[in-house]
Amino acid sequence: MTSASNDSEAADWAIRRENGPLSEPEQRAFETWLAGDERRAGALLRADAALAFLDRGRALAGLNFNDVPHVPGYVPDSEPEFEEGIEQAHWLSRRRLVGSGMAALVAVGMTSFLALPRTEKIVTQLGEVKRTPLADGSVATVNTASRITVAMSKNMRNISLDDGEAWFEVAHDRTRPFVVRAGDVSIKAVGTAFSVRRTDGGVDILVTEGVVEAWRDDQSATPSRIAQGERAFVADAKGSNVNIAQNTVVVRVDSEIDRALAWRNGDLALNGETLDYAVEELNRYNRRKIIVGDRELGRSPIVGYFKVNEPDNFAHSVASLFNARAQFGREVIRIDTNQK
Repeated sequence: MTSASNDSEAADWAIRRENGPLSEPEQRAFETWLAGDERRAGALLRADAALAFLDRGRALAGLNFNDVPHVPGYVPDSEPEFEEGIEQAHWLSRRRLVGSGMAALVAVGMTSFLALPRTEKIVTQLGEVKRTPLADGSVATVNTASRITVAMSKNMRNISLDDGEAWFEVAHDRTRPFVVRAGDVSIKAVGTAFSVRRTDGGVDILVTEGVVEAWRDDQSATPSRIAQGERAFVADAKGSNVNIAQNTVVVRVDSEIDRALAWRNGDLALNGETLDYAVEELNRYNRRKIIVGDRELGRSPIVGYFKVNEPDNFAHSVASLFNARAQFGREVIRIDTNQK
């Protein structure tokens, strides 16, 4: 397999992965392709970087999505077969952009490109979940009403979770640590996958692959290690003088990982949490809020999968499940116990 063929196929995979999570057959095909040639990991990194680089460049220049920049000497090769559901014009534009971007990276040198400090902000609106490839080949899936700032340099990959929640799939690179800062808490990974959520009292961390280290910036103690299948809560400072070990609670949640991260697919997965908890989570995604008018009803456990952007359906289900009454207003949905 030639280097040019690897670059061509890497561009195809970069676009497929940008369009959303791969299906199980696609993921198997992707892993088989990646393992088939040791040069393909580098080709994929260049393709992902080209996507991020060119998208930012077009945005700054005010270009439209389908405006394809010209790179002297670059001629696109044959086009791939199109997957069902991916519009042909969309695919062709992205395919040519990636090829152009990879040619540009070769022209200036990949090392020089990675040495340039680059900062970008990723913002999601209420109810929006956004999956964004980063310039180093990592991917950030950003939850509702969240803000992250990404700063890439030759020696470091710094991410600031300014608000909300995000799940990171980190590209392996031991020479450039990947550090997420959430308030006064920092989390470091090399090649792994983990989520970080800011709360009123601290930071919630869930590791789905590999190991991360977490510490509070005002502490000098050894960082806490959080491994795959573990969840940790790191309390923020707020006047506390105790050490990081006393501020970090780590528990194993292997069987709960997919459920805890169901938001990536627009779902809320419940397995005995209270109705009050479910309502609080759903209200994160919707301007139309749900209110539970009965305290005892709010403590009732609930099980099931619900779409985070369908509060009406959730209220109907709750009313049926608990023999309650749901009242639907323009701005508020109120759930109360039926009066006999």
